[in-house]
Amino acid sequence: MAAKRTLNAQNLESLGVAALAELLIEVSAGNAVIQRRLRLALAAAGGAEAAAREVRKRLAAIARSTTYIDSAKRKALLADLEAQQQAISGPIATAEPALAVELQVRLLELAEGVLDRCSDSNGTVMGLFERAVPTLATLATAAATGSEALVEHAAELLQENGYGQCDELIPSLVPLLGAAGLQELEQALLKRGALGRLTREQLAQGRGDLDAYLELFEPSQLTWPDTAAEVAGQLLRGGRAEQALAVLDGAAKATRIMEAEEWHATRIAVLEALGRSEEAQQHRWQVFCQTLSIPLLRDYLNRLDDFADVEAEERAFAVVEQHLMPLAALQFLVFWPALPRAARYVIAQREAWDGDAYEIYEPAAERLSADHPVAASVLLRAMVVFALVMGRSKRYRYAAEHLRQCERLDARIDDWQGLEPHITFEGRLREATALKWSFWQLLER
Repeated sequence: MAAKRTLNAQNLESLGVAALAELLIEVSAGNAVIQRRLRLALAAAGGAEAAAREVRKRLAAIARSTTYIDSAKRKALLADLEAQQQAISGPIATAEPALAVELQVRLLELAEGVLDRCSDSNGTVMGLFERAVPTLATLATAAATGSEALVEHAAELLQENGYGQCDELIPSLVPLLGAAGLQELEQALLKRGALGRLTREQLAQGRGDLDAYLELFEPSQLTWPDTAAEVAGQLLRGGRAEQALAVLDGAAKATRIMEAEEWHATRIAVLEALGRSEEAQQHRWQVFCQTLSIPLLRDYLNRLDDFADVEAEERAFAVVEQHLMPLAALQFLVFWPALPRAARYVIAQREAWDGDAYEIYEPAAERLSADHPVAASVLLRAMVVFALVMGRSKRYRYAAEHLRQCERLDARIDDWQGLEPHITFEGRLREATALKWSFWQLLER
């Protein structure tokens, strides 16, 4: 009997059309979002033109509205916009692709006004409009929309792109516009005063005009690792690897260069493209020794001959255990994974763990707890002590659970390897932090 009461399409169908219609009327009473969905579904059943009229009417109403949309109203707005999008890219696009393109443009034209009057702290509304951009390109492809119309649509949307919702419009339309269409779009945007830096870059990239693209950058900008990596990547894709390497070399002496992951990845790709694989390997190893990057080491090992990778992995472990940043070494050993090594390292470096970086300590303790309870206890204790000593009351709930975990691990530990047993640690902690009564009350509960 329970299976027949499960809410699924098959069971609901058994109720019959009349019963379902009555239920929908009842459920939609007082719910404007559901009522609009139902009206839209009825319109779609009447054909693409009827559905388009309903969508057009709703988009116009949203455009006219001036009501501020706070976080409580945002869900209803999203449901409304999603319903319009589904109707456009679904039944309307199937029957009348050109009509779907027109409505998709109208939907995107709402973005500026909607975002102006909307609380979008989680980015969901922005995300809807960003996803609508490639959908426009898909619909235009199906409708075989002409270049002239696409240029007009794109120019209008890019002119009102204050939130960057259409930043990916040009890359999406490149296959449809071609070099000639992109040139027309550039002229149209120039007339409208809407030819910004990003737009010029995308237009040059879309045309494959690397020289025009390079002219957009001042020499000083190419000393920034991220910018150099972006430009070098474009040059590499354009078959100009030597020039790409020269651009990267111009940023090689930047401060904090070891932290510029994209710069290193691009440099390695350029060296490989130039046939300088040994240099690429040396670069992987050099950067790994500084950053302990797991992806870089895996890439390095995968390119070695059989059996050479075993010896290289041992050398890598030696580098890790001698690294100046114990937290980075811990993260590497746990997530490589090399858990027995990680456990020995945690215990040997017991004084190094301050307990602050819980996003590393917590998963590390979790992974170690199964077979290495002493090491897991070291990390859990560090997080508890940090929360109490630093008075991080927001962490007390987690710290209490960490202390309970220590108690559970204690039952599995015969040899504390020079550390004080759990009962001694907790007793000392209670004495030292007796005034943190809110924590201890939480623990007792």
